[in-house]
Amino acid sequence: MTRVKICGIISLNDALAVAEAGADMIGLNFYPKSPRSIGWPEGQQIITEMRGALGEGCPLIVGLFVNEDWQTIVASGMIVDFDLAQLSGDEPGHMVARLAGNAVKAIRPKNKAEALSAVGEYVPYAPDDARMPSLILDAYHPTLYGGTGEQASTEVALMVKDRVARLMLAGGLTPENVAERVAAIRPWGVDVASGVENGSPGRKDIGKVWAFIEAVRSVTES
Repeated sequence: MTRVKICGIISLNDALAVAEAGADMIGLNFYPKSPRSIGWPEGQQIITEMRGALGEGCPLIVGLFVNEDWQTIVASGMIVDFDLAQLSGDEPGHMVARLAGNAVKAIRPKNKAEALSAVGEYVPYAPDDARMPSLILDAYHPTLYGGTGEQASTEVALMVKDRVARLMLAGGLTPENVAERVAAIRPWGVDVASGVENGSPGRKDIGKVWAFIEAVRSVTES
């Protein structure tokens, strides 16, 4: 079954509603320049309340960082207690290695050559946990670190998928197109933020969340 991650959650109500819709993971964005960014206190409250309400049924919680030093990420994990760190900036492979299987790299390659290089650099340090992605593939953008609404190349996605155990596909996914993308690429998981919003960054349209997850399941359960 294709896993679903809903990223850029900024409120407890949205987090609980997304979990009820069947999301496998939620993403909390700690990149200050992102319109979906939250602080440590907000992150801690969301995580504590979710785990208290849902127990073992709580989705995995991913903390997203961009070009942060590894010591800060380790310290923040102790503060807010997320399950996995997502590195969405220009972090080198040795930084992923320092996080000892507790981090996944998101890449935005321009082409197949860059994608191959990224696979070689980051995948050796990917999490061993089968509940977590080995690599996240997002669309290329020269200045933005995700959340662009652009799609990654299908050709690049298929090549990367063949080289990693658990590929999570991000970039430009919506309830209207995700079934087609899943059918064409068959990724281990899909990741969405802006595609399930109604114009206000971080504020999730729960109807779109349900439609997105149902579209994914319609392919993977058929």
